[in-house]
Amino acid sequence: MPVLDYWNAKKHIRDADLLLFRRRGLISKAGRSSYSHAAKAAWWGRDLFCLEMLQFVGGRAVTLSSQVTAWPGRWDVFCANPDERWPEFNRQGSTWFMKGLCGHRYGYGGVLAAAMLHMPIVRWFVHADVDDRAFDRRPPFCSHACAMADRIGGQVDPVPHLADRLTEPGDLARSPFYEYRFTLVP
Repeated sequence: MPVLDYWNAKKHIRDADLLLFRRRGLISKAGRSSYSHAAKAAWWGRDLFCLEMLQFVGGRAVTLSSQVTAWPGRWDVFCANPDERWPEFNRQGSTWFMKGLCGHRYGYGGVLAAAMLHMPIVRWFVHADVDDRAFDRRPPFCSHACAMADRIGGQVDPVPHLADRLTEPGDLARSPFYEYRFTLVP
């Protein structure tokens, strides 16, 4: 796993690249990965930001450097659309969509709905929804927002066989639409 210091790594990070936060906990264990949070990278002028939906906060934009300083070695960078395999992908559209979520409430109901699919008895009787067009009034949670940003704003569904509202950080990490590049340290 390559580790890069933030100041050398940031020149390799592009708008709409995926940022996954590594921490063992309920979300990472249920999602069968080491990731508990998802966000997107965005350049504003010469500053690199982390666009995210955060519990107790909602949608926000914070400098990526501040997050790397607070949580060294926990942020992994994944290139969106590696080798430009999806020529229709719109990085600016994906980034614009995530910026538009700043100030919105966090989707606790969505997290609960996604978590219910992991319950032993529930998962025997309920199948994960694959229809992204199904209407959902709940605000998005972190990985839900990232999947929506790439599908709606970016014009590419990163996890085509799973509805955005059920997408977990581990699902994004396993998607061929993203490719792990490096882990950030201050």
